[in-house]
Parts: sequence; C-alpha cells; structure tokens
Amino acid sequence: MVFPIAGGNESKGYEISNSLRFNDDDSARLSITPSSEGNRKTHTFSTWVKRSNLTGGKQHLFGVYIDGNNHSLIRFDSGENLDIRNNLSANAYQLDTTAVFRDPSAWYHIVMATDTTQSTASDRIKLYINGVQVTLSGSYPLQNNDTFINDDAEHTLGEVSNDSEQFDGYMTETHLVDGSALAPTDFGEFDDNGVWIPKKYTGTYGTNGFFLEFQQTGTSANSSGIGADTSGNDNHFTPTNLAATDVTTDTCTNNFCTWNPLNTAVGGYYTNTLLQGNLQCSSGGFGATFDMPSGKWYWEVRCNSSDADQAIGAMSVTESGQTSLAGDSNPTHGFLYQANGNARRNGTVEETWSTFTNGDIIGFSYDADNRILKGYKNNSLAGDITLTDSGDSYTPTVTALGGNFIANFGQEGSFAGTVTAQGNSDGKYGNFYYAPPSGYYALCTKRLAEFG
Repeated sequence: MVFPIAGGNESKGYEISNSLRFNDDDSARLSITPSSEGNRKTHTFSTWVKRSNLTGGKQHLFGVYIDGNNHSLIRFDSGENLDIRNNLSANAYQLDTTAVFRDPSAWYHIVMATDTTQSTASDRIKLYINGVQVTLSGSYPLQNNDTFINDDAEHTLGEVSNDSEQFDGYMTETHLVDGSALAPTDFGEFDDNGVWIPKKYTGTYGTNGFFLEFQQTGTSANSSGIGADTSGNDNHFTPTNLAATDVTTDTCTNNFCTWNPLNTAVGGYYTNTLLQGNLQCSSGGFGATFDMPSGKWYWEVRCNSSDADQAIGAMSVTESGQTSLAGDSNPTHGFLYQANGNARRNGTVEETWSTFTNGDIIGFSYDADNRILKGYKNNSLAGDITLTDSGDSYTPTVTALGGNFIANFGQEGSFAGTVTAQGNSDGKYGNFYYAPPSGYYALCTKRLAEFG
C-alpha cells in the first residue's frame, strides 16, 4: 500500500513549527501518571512521526506498560510494521499491520481510534496512516474490554516504562482524546495534490487528554517544559534524557533533509552508524535523503573527531547507495573534502584546501544549475569546484570512516548540543550556525517547493 506523504508543498494555513527528536541511545522518553482514571474503553491517539534509526527492533510510540502481563501500547515492531497490543489479565489482544513503515525521509500521521463498546469487533480498534485506514490482522478486543490507556498508571511516549523499546526519530502534533473515538479528518486533510497534511484539532480532550506541540524547552513537567500540554488540561509530561536541543524545526509541514540510513556509502569493516535523528554519523558513511537537481542550497557539518581521512561533500545520485567504493569511500562520481585538506573530485585529488579537525564547522553552498560547490571552514572560503556529471543530480554525503560528524541542514543549530545555536536563517527558514550566502537556502520542503 502506498501512502501519500506530507511534504510541506502546500499550505492551508495550519503550520507546525516544532518537533521533538528522540535518540534511542539516550533512552529518551516523556511520561505522565494521571491522578485519576479516564475512559479506558474509548479514546484516540494521534501523532506525526518521522523515523530515523531503523534498528530492526521494537520501537515504542505510546502507551502504558506495567509488566509483561499488563500493558496497552502502540509501537513499531521488529518487521517495521505497526503493532497494537493490550494485555489485561486474561483479556489480551494483538493487532498488526501488513504495511511496513521504513522511509526515513517521510512523515507519517498515525491515528489509533479505540472504542471497545462497539458491537462489531473490527470497529473496536481502527488504525489510520496519513488519512487511510489500514488493514489489521490478529485478535480484536472483547466488547467493553478495558485498556490501560487512561488508567491511573504511568503513560509514556518514546520508551516503555521498563527502559526498553526506545523510539528513534521525530514526533510532533501529539494528541490523546479521552472519551472519543475520532476519525483522521479531525486532525488532517488532503490538499489539492492529494497529500495528507495536518489541520487544527478543534474538539475537546476529556479528563486525561493532552496536546503536545513541543514549543517549550524546559526539563520540568510544567507549561514551560518540553512536554507541556497545551490542550487546556495541564497534563504536562516529564522529560527524561531530553534537552532543549532536542526540539527541532523538522516537521510534517516543513520536512528537512537528514542522512539516509538506506543510502550507505561505505563497505568493508566500518559499521554504518547514525545517531541524533540521522544527523550524526559516528562511523561509516551515508548519502542524504534529499538530492539537489536545481536551485541553490546550503548545509553545515561539525567535525567531532580528528581522523585525517574523514570527509564530507556531495555524491552523484549515480553513486548513491553503492558500496563498491574505494577504501576511503572516495566516490567516482562526486566530491569529497577530506580532513587532511584533499579536495577529491570523481576519485582524484584536484586541489588542496584547508585542513580541518575536531570542533571545526564545514559549510557547503551548492549552485546546482551551474554545478559549483563551495566549501567553507568556520565561515571562511576553503575552495570551490565544479561537479562534472552532466545531467545528474547530487546529494550531500558524509564519510566518517572511524570519525564523527554532525550535520545541520537547518533543523537544529546546536549540532545536538555541542555548541550554542546562533539562529541564522536563510532569510525565512533554518537555524544555522553561520549565515548562508545570499540566495542559498536550507534543504527543506518549503524551500524545495519554491526553488528546487
């Protein structure tokens, strides 16, 4: 099944400005324990997510986990499908999608509507992805079955309560409606191009309902915290292993480029490893989720190690995804700027630029129409080069090998908290450490729609 994916190419007036990044290595989560029970039979969970690390393991989105015999949750299963399960003493059910969700460049809207009072079993749980009801296989709940959602037990987002099954990716526009089983059209709509986009929810939330917009950056469970509830209920969540720098501008109405775990560019003995919402490459090498067939684009990468062979640049989409590269991942169709100063085009050292090392920030501006790529070290021009694969498009690339880089395509300017963000935009979008050259833009869907 093919789902329309939100891309930010059309605005109907409702814009999402922030998301929250969950890094599974940090065991990041949000949690709340309601002071009293709500409606445990009827409720709706709605959220938008963008996946990052596809671990092949279970990744928890939302629910209650008391122990192996008492829980209600929705998660990505090890097969990258969605899994809904409830276990309440002898009353257990489990439902799985046949569809899988493994596109790290896509935002998915997930709506789980539960109403166990319905007489027809298949009406008791409905799951929608980007406005489309999906097929579920497995066992449905018994009529009038209770769940643990809206129980007076700990509810979590991003990790179950026993510190496992961590979600890796971005989450935004997260609702729980206590007491109503709603349709996806309460939260989204199709635009004129058939793309599912968010719209403002105007209904009520019930006793234990909440709305998380991730507009704040504090680390306490209050209206200034990362987990602030803006529904009016003040059901604020407690953040654990989350920081202000995990709030990003990568959202379902303006989707930003990241490194692509499905586009690995290094073979051999290097393990391809991504962290921090697919922005940090700590080993191996990757291409990016966006390519640049036309327009003028800017991105930055911070070096976090001193490996002389580590490199960053742009590879041709002809090269993208290939693993038969040279030992230093030197693409035969593209350009790499190595830490030792070598400027390699199509496999050959063409020039010598400034060396760089741990703590340096390397920026790139790329004029795709004229194929001119310029590199900057700490905002000073290091060199420029013309890319020569005529008729082909290029994508940013990173070759960490045994080193470590963190990219910023405009979604988060602190490089995962390693520096203080400087808040430079491209004139409208982005949070860059250095100001992009005039006329160059962040790699996000808003700018691609204008200039790509």
